[in-house]
Amino acid sequence: MYLTAETKKDFFKEYGKSEFDTGSAEGQIALFTFRIKHLTEHLKANKKDNVTKRYLVLMVGKRRRLLDYLKKKDIERYRAIIKRLGIRK
Repeated sequence: MYLTAETKKDFFKEYGKSEFDTGSAEGQIALFTFRIKHLTEHLKANKKDNVTKRYLVLMVGKRRRLLDYLKKKDIERYRAIIKRLGIRK
């Protein structure tokens, strides 16, 4: 599997407050970004995989909602996570 428990802990340790803080918006956004990149690569090779395409769209929507929440709550944290992940220009 591409996403193991250790990988998730690393994401939350790097982007969240600790490896056990799985509820932080930054950690969740980082995890969604990793999964979105993985599914995008999968869809490049498997263009007719409509189920994966649907879940990719749902995941992008979830990440967008989390980013909107973070932007509304604390603009500095939003700018920091955008810069660290490189998902905006």
